[in-house]
Amino acid sequence: RRTMRSPFRPLFSRSSLTAIYQLDCELGSEILQKMANNYEYDDAAPANYEEVQRQGGQDTGYDPNFVPDSVKSFVVHMYRHIREKNVYEIHQMCETSFQTLSERLFKDTPWPSVEAIAPYVDNDHVFCLLYREMWFRHLYARLSPTLKQRIDSYDNYCSLFQVVLHGVVNMQLPNQWLWDMVDEFVYQFQSFCQYRAKMKNKTEQEIALLKQHEKAWNVYGVLNFLQALVEKSTIIQILEQEKEGLEQFTATDGYDYSGGSNVLKVLGYFSMVGLLRVHCLLGDYHTGLKWLQPIDITQQGVYTIVIGCHIATIYHYGFANLMLRRYVDAVREFNKILLYIYKTKQYHQKSAQYEQLLKKNEQMYALLAVSLSLCPQTKLVDESVNSQLREKYGEKMMRMQRSDDEAFGIYDELFSYACPKFITPSAPSFEEPLVNYNQDAYRLQLNMFLYEVKQQQLLSGVRTFLKVYSSISLAKLANYMEVDEPTLRTILLTYKHKTHSVDSEGKIISNADID
Repeated sequence: RRTMRSPFRPLFSRSSLTAIYQLDCELGSEILQKMANNYEYDDAAPANYEEVQRQGGQDTGYDPNFVPDSVKSFVVHMYRHIREKNVYEIHQMCETSFQTLSERLFKDTPWPSVEAIAPYVDNDHVFCLLYREMWFRHLYARLSPTLKQRIDSYDNYCSLFQVVLHGVVNMQLPNQWLWDMVDEFVYQFQSFCQYRAKMKNKTEQEIALLKQHEKAWNVYGVLNFLQALVEKSTIIQILEQEKEGLEQFTATDGYDYSGGSNVLKVLGYFSMVGLLRVHCLLGDYHTGLKWLQPIDITQQGVYTIVIGCHIATIYHYGFANLMLRRYVDAVREFNKILLYIYKTKQYHQKSAQYEQLLKKNEQMYALLAVSLSLCPQTKLVDESVNSQLREKYGEKMMRMQRSDDEAFGIYDELFSYACPKFITPSAPSFEEPLVNYNQDAYRLQLNMFLYEVKQQQLLSGVRTFLKVYSSISLAKLANYMEVDEPTLRTILLTYKHKTHSVDSEGKIISNADID
């Protein structure tokens, strides 16, 4: 392992912190309804400690000001390792020690408050921001955050990103933690939008708090932070220079071995993936893919080092291409990542991300089944992946080739299971009667997808005949299909249109499995 050390010094200069303190953080069918119900977040599943206490539930004995000795030791050692830039030890503490302590001491409660642990780390402002980032991540994973906690977490991310953007950063942090920051930032934004859209049962206090903090998790604020990290890090220019042999970003896994910091560069890099994800949640697939363009996903890169980032990148890349009718690109990348997971998933069994890995694996098999049903390209699929696919969805894929309501329902089912949790980013109406609109964005994307499927199903007949004949006259084909020649010409032109798409460089490409 490579351990990087430097003399003890504050994580940020006093002048930088002074400037940071002054910065503002603002910167309709039965099947459809059934799928919509399955699509919803299960936000009510984890226990909410404050709510349990308020309703007279079981007393967990949680005291936010009590710091067990093991937690004191954890924060003291974490603080020391961060100041020493000991990336290996920081990673071990985040991935092993933090998870172990969470399971043993804080399975159903939050960690001690930041105010309680601050004296053990010299009240270091930046370390406290990092601790709170982990604190809120644990809260979201184990419990159900209150509205105030959601807002407080956003404020903490604002402060943390402002430090990175406007401070003089001396830290070197593990790539896994930096990815977790971006990943969790986008997840909490997504979760907040879903939470806010469920207005029907909101209390007067919640509505008042939403009105008071209308800029919390605002879509423009979220996008601005991610874009600012990309631009300030100059990561796009760094990746361009790397192609010319002038940079070693990928070769060093993004770390700075000359005594500098990797934080801004790597956060900027991961923010491009974050922007892809946000734009997919908004249904803006072109913009999402445009943000990912600087990363060459046909090659190994920093994004492949962190398994969660690797999967998130390809999942959203593949889904965006599916929605843009670039089926070949979707099939090719789904096949590659599914083959990688098939070969390596046993090595990730102890990872905190293992369950999420398995879930995304199943979702991508569903999306691959959809892609291949709309655009048969089995020659692009590895034998191992194809075997798994046939085992999981072979029967459904056979039925999806038909043009009946059952096939249509299967497309609906697989899309609803495997699609992202789409969001409506606009603020809700606070006028009575209050209504839920958390499924509006999902229904819109589902309807767009099913409209495309319906058009593709109309072409299944002509595809069948074209597979049988290497050449056939229009009159003969029209006779077989029981349509007149002008109608057949329209069908053939539609088929040609539907089997072509525009790639990321603006070129028209064919997705057809037959000429």
